[in-house]
Amino acid sequence: MSGNIMVDVRNLKKHFTKGPEVLKAVDGVSFQIRKGETFGLVGESGSGKSTVGRCLIRLYDYTDGEVYFDGQNLSKLGDKQLKPFRRRIQTIFQDPYSSLNPGMSVLDLIGEPMDIHGIYKKADERKEFVAGLLEKVGLKREHLYRYPHEFSGGQRQRISIARALSVRPDFVVCDEPISALDVSVQAQVVNMLEDLQAEFGLTYLFIAHDLSMVRHISDRIGVMYRGRLVEVAESDELYDNPLHPYTKALLSSIPIPDPRTANERLAIKYEVPTTNDGAVPELREVSPGHFVADH
Repeated sequence: MSGNIMVDVRNLKKHFTKGPEVLKAVDGVSFQIRKGETFGLVGESGSGKSTVGRCLIRLYDYTDGEVYFDGQNLSKLGDKQLKPFRRRIQTIFQDPYSSLNPGMSVLDLIGEPMDIHGIYKKADERKEFVAGLLEKVGLKREHLYRYPHEFSGGQRQRISIARALSVRPDFVVCDEPISALDVSVQAQVVNMLEDLQAEFGLTYLFIAHDLSMVRHISDRIGVMYRGRLVEVAESDELYDNPLHPYTKALLSSIPIPDPRTANERLAIKYEVPTTNDGAVPELREVSPGHFVADH
């Protein structure tokens, strides 16, 4: 198993300090992502899932803990040492409107990461590669010289995906990549991500709060609550046999198209468990591959 692990997160913590107050956005998270799989990370807003993603790409420095990528401890590396890893680790951000520079053409938006890492020296080779990427994400060659404001939200996110893939990464952090898109476009983008994963051999961390979509794309899923992982399992196992009360609460909130069934179903409310000694439950394996943290 150890030779198949691409990302190994160990006791990751990220605390934000404002005056005397300390916000424990991520507080002791550990998980592994295997090569070629999609690991889904779900939880309500403020649970810390996006902070985990930003720590993995070193957009945030950690308060404590370690992140290993292909056996290399990223937390020990400086900016110069991180550069080759930044090529191998890319991100697709949530908002396709603010993540693209409005003053750059599509050709330069997608080509800029390649310029930074010195992938193509000749302009015509660079252009042909970008044009090929555009076609792979469902856009056209004639879009090369257009600007972000000329595209819809779904098209902009396709440009963002092409930009992330332009340096041929191994691992992509998908930070809520469909939440800002129309429902009619979301499935198209997710299916495209799956096709690109198969073609390029990509590994994904897929962060989202849409539980039904996460089940569709993920091999395994981790559930976050208040900065901690409370359950990790194979996708179908988590949905068919949720064990943690918070996971059950999340699943009970998924909309159901049948109003009669929806009215009969009661949403489960979850309160933080307390103990006399204030102990925080740790993840433990209750069945093969199924981990849960509960008293």
